[in-house]
Amino acid sequence: GRGSASGGECSCEAFLPNSTFPIGELILLESTAVEINYKLEMEISKVEIYEVKLKVYVAKIMNLTVLIELMEDDPDSYSELHIEEVKIKIKQVEALIVELRASIQTTSAVVMIAVLTQLEITYDKNQVLVTRREYIILQQKLEECERRHNEIFNPDIGICNHGGIRRISKPIVSQLNADLSAGYIYGGWGKDSKPLPGSENMYWYSGSTDTLVSKVTQYSDYYKLIMRQAFKTHQLYVQNKYDWRGTGNNYIVRENTLYYQFRSPFAMGKLNMTSVKVEYKVIPMASTQFSYHYSGNQNLDFAADESGLWVTYATVESKGKLVLGKINEVSFEVEEVWQTSIYKPSVGNTFMICGVLYATRSVDTKTEEIFYTFDTRTEQESYVSIPFEKFQNSYVYLDYNPTDQKLYMFNNGYYISYHVCTLQQSFLKQKTQSHGNS
Repeated sequence: GRGSASGGECSCEAFLPNSTFPIGELILLESTAVEINYKLEMEISKVEIYEVKLKVYVAKIMNLTVLIELMEDDPDSYSELHIEEVKIKIKQVEALIVELRASIQTTSAVVMIAVLTQLEITYDKNQVLVTRREYIILQQKLEECERRHNEIFNPDIGICNHGGIRRISKPIVSQLNADLSAGYIYGGWGKDSKPLPGSENMYWYSGSTDTLVSKVTQYSDYYKLIMRQAFKTHQLYVQNKYDWRGTGNNYIVRENTLYYQFRSPFAMGKLNMTSVKVEYKVIPMASTQFSYHYSGNQNLDFAADESGLWVTYATVESKGKLVLGKINEVSFEVEEVWQTSIYKPSVGNTFMICGVLYATRSVDTKTEEIFYTFDTRTEQESYVSIPFEKFQNSYVYLDYNPTDQKLYMFNNGYYISYHVCTLQQSFLKQKTQSHGNS
């Protein structure tokens, strides 16, 4: 506004906005809200009345259904009077349905929404409400992004205080194998599950055109792996010197030692890549007859988790059902054994997390599923459904690494990895409390 004084007179000029405060519309909105609240209470009371009536009429409908079926089977036993009586009962039910439909009135609610929308369009020129809604949505997305970031980049490494796998991330495709050949469909890759000091960033890779394991290559870090700049390649076969070759794609590296399926004799094999010494131990009753679904010669499958070193296999005595063994890393002997109920040839692959065995199977060409778990602490098995995406149809290698809580897959010659998200105890506690309060 603006004011001025002259000749003993005072004059003022006021500049009003184009729009005045919408008191009339707000009063209408308030009265509409009161009206809707009253009608809502009326409708709730009606619903309670009709609920009782519905129970009665459901029973009548069931009786009518039985009666009509009897009449259809033997129409000659019923007179016109019976038929008319049935028609009356049907019309009574129809009348109730019509009455129920007519009792549901949404006109007031529609009016209220229309008034609110018009108020926003007319008076929210700066789109404050729209911006606020967008901000809330953005904030929710940010919180979800932060939660996922913490799951992926700040996992509780080495901690087993969780309720098992909640979900598996989408596949992370690194690149084609170091041999630059799509024909190298057999192989594996990953990190040392218990690295020696100074080797925490080391990666390894082994690949071939068949299930024969002839060499393993080491890279000082992920960048060197991607650039194919190896610092060491260990040959498992040198003509006229030694033959340490293995079969299958079931190996892991732990404390700079390769654990793999020894070819001849059929046994557990370990190559100490520091001292370049090999040792093997036969597992009594372990059979070469049973392999995984995707590949042959996968008879002994090694795994490592937070609690140590494991091996899975099957026996003739178990009729091909999967057997899980815990390996004593000092004596290199299977010191404890658990029998599962799953048939090994139906399984895609297995891995261990915190003493729990997880088994996978194919759902379709793009989806794999964790369908079975066996907890060695409780000796309890269970069937679950945790689907995750495959990069391509089939794969020959899948193992968990406890140092970064990732799954490593070798899929048609490509390096693939997944983040593993677990059920945290805080979430389990909240879930248990909500069930207890319900």
